[in-house]
Amino acid sequence: MRFHNILFTAVSGLLLAACNKDIKLKSLSFDASAGAGTYATADTIRFNLTGNPDFITFYSGLPGNRYAYRNRTAAAGTPVLRFTSARANGTQTNSLQLMISADFKGIDTSNTTTLSNIAAANWKDITDRATLSTGAALASGPVDLTDQIGDKPVYIAFKYTSVSGSKQNKWTITGLNVNNTLADSTTYLIANLNAGNTAITNYGATTYSPGWVSYKVVNNYNWVVTAGTSLVITGAAAADQATQNAEAWAIMGPLDLKKVTPDWGIPIKNIGENMSKFPYKYIYTSPGAYDATFLASNANRDRQDSIVKNIRLNVH
Repeated sequence: MRFHNILFTAVSGLLLAACNKDIKLKSLSFDASAGAGTYATADTIRFNLTGNPDFITFYSGLPGNRYAYRNRTAAAGTPVLRFTSARANGTQTNSLQLMISADFKGIDTSNTTTLSNIAAANWKDITDRATLSTGAALASGPVDLTDQIGDKPVYIAFKYTSVSGSKQNKWTITGLNVNNTLADSTTYLIANLNAGNTAITNYGATTYSPGWVSYKVVNNYNWVVTAGTSLVITGAAAADQATQNAEAWAIMGPLDLKKVTPDWGIPIKNIGENMSKFPYKYIYTSPGAYDATFLASNANRDRQDSIVKNIRLNVH
């Protein structure tokens, strides 16, 4: 028994020492180059690679694949709302308002709390920035939201109101999106009619819109939210049915009007692979200077080392 205890202690000590031993990282060397000169807008560029990296990630330098913006999630640009509106069933005026708030406290699981939040918030009426339908479907944007950019996200809402005594309007909202366009002409879709768990794509990278919810304040008429398709509300379809006023809200948020999707890189080499050349087919939309970037790295349990190699490409 004493022998087994001694053996167990010795083996345990060796295993513990092995676990605590620092694993040496393989020395990293890497370089990348391309042929000299300028390139046409649809060239295939063949990059030459040397060294011993375990992993290589490639950033083409085109929008969506720029190394400098790999961690960027916000950038000030011009946020613009667009949507199509259609009014039917009656001629009551001012039954639809486009609203925005930076201090709405948000949607709560309690209907009573949410309605209190709606009432307590400072809502700015921006209906006059849109062109609303008086009958047939009508493109109601663009609605510039630049002046609404601030330190806080915003909520965008459609407020429906109708009065008793006459046929009440039906409103249909379709084709809604909010885009953030930057100074370099890149445009990022940041919101639409999608549900909050449905991805939207910018330059091959995914993000999510906050989604829409509806709440009735007065009467039983409410917005019907069909994710990805429409917002619809129908009031009393006949005058004798319009016995009460109605109020209901469709709300989206919180929405960062400076939101962009981080750029991403293409993994082109994993450990165990050899790579000395990498051809890439470029499709440029305009001439100019672009930065292709290779991120090479070696890694183990304890350490990581990386080399970034940037190559300026002149496109004519």
